[in-house]
Amino acid sequence: MTQYMISAPSRLQHTAKLPASKSISNRALIIHALSGGHILPENLSNCDDTEVIIAALKDNPYEINIKAAGTAMRFMTAYLAVKEGEEHVLTGTERMKHRPIGILVDALRFLGADIEYVGEKGFPPLRIRGKQLEGGLLEVPGNISSQYISALLMIGPTLNSGLTLRLTGDIISRPYIDLTLWTMREFGADAEWSDHDTIEVRPQPYKERPYYIENDWSGASYWYEMIALSKDPEAKVQLEGLMDGSKQGDSSLRYIFSLLGVKTTFLTKKQGVPTTITIQHSSHCVPRLEYDFVNAPDLTQTFVVTCALLNVPFHFRGLSTLKIKETDRIEALKREMRKLGYVIKDANDSELIWDGERCEPDLESGIDTYEDHRMALAFAPAACRIDQLRINNPQVVTKSYPHYWDDLKDAQFDILNT
Repeated sequence: MTQYMISAPSRLQHTAKLPASKSISNRALIIHALSGGHILPENLSNCDDTEVIIAALKDNPYEINIKAAGTAMRFMTAYLAVKEGEEHVLTGTERMKHRPIGILVDALRFLGADIEYVGEKGFPPLRIRGKQLEGGLLEVPGNISSQYISALLMIGPTLNSGLTLRLTGDIISRPYIDLTLWTMREFGADAEWSDHDTIEVRPQPYKERPYYIENDWSGASYWYEMIALSKDPEAKVQLEGLMDGSKQGDSSLRYIFSLLGVKTTFLTKKQGVPTTITIQHSSHCVPRLEYDFVNAPDLTQTFVVTCALLNVPFHFRGLSTLKIKETDRIEALKREMRKLGYVIKDANDSELIWDGERCEPDLESGIDTYEDHRMALAFAPAACRIDQLRINNPQVVTKSYPHYWDDLKDAQFDILNT
């Protein structure tokens, strides 16, 4: 097992170029492929999740192994279902073979797709025989992973009758759905909300076009966390390639962090233009934080660690999807936060609560990462408050932020391979 021991610098002054947005990269790649385009989008993410999609589209092997990339599994399932005349087996890691995909498969089968389970019903691997699908009206629950919904929407323009997607019940992660619709429209699709619960995608083919991908707001969250936790009152970080008014749901983090004492300044606020932001301490920090992460669940780990180490009690809701991520993030957070000395409680499989309760820390064994990139990414900034923090299997960051450890070293963090 690899283990890093991390020590934070006494002064934090740094400029970082964030990775490109994984969320936009993965959507743009699928849509680009459906458009029949030949010029790849610019500034594609170099993370594992995006590279498996690039490899699959480029090499087109019979068996496509998307490893641990959940987004790729969902997006490629729908994409391959409409690749007329092709047959593929779609598989991944052992953990991926235990991540459910039945809702998406059922929806695609309803549209006429030819998909069968190679192993356990409801889970990958899948055998997919591509064909032209008719489309039409489809109802799916609104509280499922937005990646299922996005996968269905992106193939909508290729269907004979287009797609009318009705979402029943509560709709979660709406910003990710809106990001998908926005990216589709960037490539010429006619797709929009026709009602509060219904999306209309007309059978209008995508058009090839040059496309530039902005950098990743999720990646920015860990630098915000470092500023919030840094003991340097003059701490300042500049982050390149972000947009004001970004369609990325995780861009909401700057508003939440403003409640925790981090100020954001944009070099320019021109819409649609990547710019540099500066983040630094402000004087304001709330005594308690309540927030519903239903629209940005991937930020949860960042804010759990930040709030606890700032001694800000919290009650976070809207976390139902965390149990089916790379790991059960609710259980992983409870277990690893105890190592730092914080007793986190959960409720209703969708809430995390900290009321200030502490326990004896156990730092020697290190923070386990559970093959989950966000566990390593979110816990590393805790080194700003905890001396010689240890992270186990730190290489998992390649899933979304491959040069994270190099960036921390450039910011004068001391990282030892123990």
